[in-house]
Amino acid sequence: MSATLTSLRIRNLALVEDLLWEPPGGCVAITGETGAGKSILIGAVKLLLGERADKSLVRSGEETCTVEGVFALGEESSVHAMLDAGGVEPCEDGQFIIRRTLTVNGGGRQYANGSPCTLALLRQVGDLLVDLHGPHDHQSLFSRDQQLRLLDAFAGAAELRAGYESARKSWMQLVAEKKRLFDDAEALARESDLLAHQVAEIEAAALQPGEEEPLLARQKAAANGHRIAELCAALAAMVSEAEDSLTGRLGDVSRLTKELQRLDSAAGHFADGAAGIFEAVQDLSRGIDRYASSLETDPRQLAAIESRLDTIQSLKRKFGSSVEAVLAFGAGAAERLAELRSREERGAGLDGEIGRASSDLEAAAAKLTRARRSAAPRLVALVKRHLADLGFTKAGFSIALEPLADPGPHGRELAEFLFSPNPGEPEHPLRAIASSGEISRVMLAIKTSLAAQDSVPILIFDEIDANVGGEIGAKVGAKMRELGTSHQVLCITHLPQVAAAASSQFVVTKNSDGGRTRTGLVEVAGRAREEEVARMLGGRADSAIRHARTLLAEN
Repeated sequence: MSATLTSLRIRNLALVEDLLWEPPGGCVAITGETGAGKSILIGAVKLLLGERADKSLVRSGEETCTVEGVFALGEESSVHAMLDAGGVEPCEDGQFIIRRTLTVNGGGRQYANGSPCTLALLRQVGDLLVDLHGPHDHQSLFSRDQQLRLLDAFAGAAELRAGYESARKSWMQLVAEKKRLFDDAEALARESDLLAHQVAEIEAAALQPGEEEPLLARQKAAANGHRIAELCAALAAMVSEAEDSLTGRLGDVSRLTKELQRLDSAAGHFADGAAGIFEAVQDLSRGIDRYASSLETDPRQLAAIESRLDTIQSLKRKFGSSVEAVLAFGAGAAERLAELRSREERGAGLDGEIGRASSDLEAAAAKLTRARRSAAPRLVALVKRHLADLGFTKAGFSIALEPLADPGPHGRELAEFLFSPNPGEPEHPLRAIASSGEISRVMLAIKTSLAAQDSVPILIFDEIDANVGGEIGAKVGAKMRELGTSHQVLCITHLPQVAAAASSQFVVTKNSDGGRTRTGLVEVAGRAREEEVARMLGGRADSAIRHARTLLAEN
């Protein structure tokens, strides 16, 4: 057994003030008067396994209620990996501890091995640890997906099923990718054409970063070329070309300062200054000449500059506020165009990949189908045998495998468990069974048939023997006891035959003291157990005691 519930501690939950229960292994019966609070035990376990709760569960007059459960996990339990993935502290000595608190203000916390955790994690762990069945908890058995899972478990087809689901996932991803590629084929073609035109237009312009500012300066200069030429001519005349130009006048100054220097060497610095000024004016003259020569006065040059600027302005209006922005737009458009063109190439390659994935999927589906068709008759025969033990000696039970037109989530077929309680009546799906007594026994037969494959170690039955009695009740108890050899079975029952069949029995009590009601739980054995079974039979008279003793002795 991969796990057992070894301890359940309840404080201030409904009628329970403080209760510590250490259930043993095997089949454990929980009995007691109606209204004593047996359902509180189930409610406490449900809280441990992530069920939502409200403040009304807190015992009247208290602020907080607490439920704590200790599970003994085997090394092979898959719970260990789930706890590790959830960031929970590892189990010490194989003990997994869940604690949950609720407060009257509606708040609450939950812990796994002392680590805060989510309700979702508790629910996931609960699915691995506990399978709970009550009078209204058979809906999962009605599910065709669940029925298919049960058949696969019996067939030992877990790896085949996982392989199929993996192959289907790969196939669906490829199909979805192709759909995304070609859902908007026309829109993508239009986008591709537009991008190609935009990229071509930008590339044809051969823009250079920073080229606009110099062009604007040249355009301004060329547009004022006549006036600039006039100014250059006037400056040239004043500096060097006119009779009274600066160059001529400075020549006279230079001669005079040199003569002054010959007469008085102390005045030599005047000659040096005059020579420097003369040289600077000559440099000015040469600069004016060069500048005047470089002027773009040809109308064709101005037209070329303005044409280039018009091209730049046109691109800026379409694609960005600057040359750099236009270039960035072009780079992005080219990248998007390459992506669209690669889609076409990817689409062509996808057809081959989808074909191969489809072949893999069909092969995996065929293997899974063969395993199911082989296992179904064996499971049917086993369930019928257990149904016969439970009083359905001539009941009909079969498993229909309905082929699907397309690959489903779990294979190429759906399973439908069909049942007829009486010979000559047509078989109907389990969900069509109206009697809770009948469906409880069918569920028990299926559970017993799958006991060896059922990986959930703890089974809780909450009065599933309702509407069952007499000899059939004894047979229900025997099946539960049989399940107890491979699972820990906790059974809340009002049926003495079921209670007598259990390997141990606990009685829920209810006592009033000082105006408060308290629920307790005590184990009964020997004479005390005989008296409890006798009470369930209808009284504690000697005849009832003898009947109870006989029931217990038969188990």
